[in-house]
Amino acid sequence: MPWLLVFAIVFLAVFTQSLTGFGLSLVSMPLLTALLGLPVAAPLMAVVGLVSELILLINYRRAFNWPVVWRPIVASLAGIPLGVLALSRVDSRWLHLALGLVVAGYALYALLNLRLPAVRQQGWAYGMGFLAGLLGGAYNISGPPMIIYGHCRSWPPAEFKSNLQGFFVLNSVVVVASHFLDRNFTQVIWQNSLVALPAAAGAIWLGLRLDRRIDPLLFRKIVLWLLLVLGLSLALGSLWVGE
Repeated sequence: MPWLLVFAIVFLAVFTQSLTGFGLSLVSMPLLTALLGLPVAAPLMAVVGLVSELILLINYRRAFNWPVVWRPIVASLAGIPLGVLALSRVDSRWLHLALGLVVAGYALYALLNLRLPAVRQQGWAYGMGFLAGLLGGAYNISGPPMIIYGHCRSWPPAEFKSNLQGFFVLNSVVVVASHFLDRNFTQVIWQNSLVALPAAAGAIWLGLRLDRRIDPLLFRKIVLWLLLVLGLSLALGSLWVGE
């Protein structure tokens, strides 16, 4: 049954986010796109993401560092509307291909433990923020650019998780508003949200309680391999459909 699959996908995605600080859209979007289609999956996860990330930010708020996050947030505001517009104006095959490549590319980057140079110039904050906003508007996947940026800036673990939640929350507010203005919210999306939001609540409750009991490195590696498979499947599937 579709509603049961929606519940399971959202639960897994939010559970991942609550343990690692990221992964909500990286996990959910490839699966929900295949199940519901991108025009439904993107606005649905924008709503779920906003609620989930706000709760997680409250939990991790003590380590939040506004001075290092405001620049990418400002830059992302310019990219979000462009991403939302692409959702309704670009051929879905190309959007699916791009989504799959982004997910697989990030998973491969993380699995290879690539060491990126330290970033000192503030200009990178605006560039990575804009790219995160563009991906967030189209796919709700603003995470990869900010995760890479955080590593390049050597954010401490607690601050890393908190900064990501703060960035995601403010981005999600703008993404939800942009979808609303573009009239992307339909009855189907609100019906699925009645299933997705309880799943998110349960996943947050469980994830925060298991946060210190599960080996984070092992869990992260399992998630990354899953993302690699999902991303490649979505990208290859879009090419086959195009043929």
